[in-house]
Amino acid sequence: MMFDDDRTPEQQQTHTLIVLGTDRFMSGWGRAQGGPSYAGWACRPEDVERVRDWVEARSEMIRVRIVTGTYHPPSGPGHCQIYVAHDQVRVATRKS
Repeated sequence: MMFDDDRTPEQQQTHTLIVLGTDRFMSGWGRAQGGPSYAGWACRPEDVERVRDWVEARSEMIRVRIVTGTYHPPSGPGHCQIYVAHDQVRVATRKS
């Protein structure tokens, strides 16, 4: 599995939680050819609930979960991209 982490070494120390989901739109093609596409947003622990709400509100994201900042995806085909969640992440109303 291809794995890309956008965090700097400093952010790896401060953004220690990742809100990770399976991107049902990107899975199976492009960099995730033949496998799942995972997208995660690394954040500070105090921001994890806000970021989780934002990721869960994204229509393409399924199986949203919180993992530690040392996460590495399983082997096999696919792609995993870790982004840095910034303060401008907006929160939609959480699904009931």
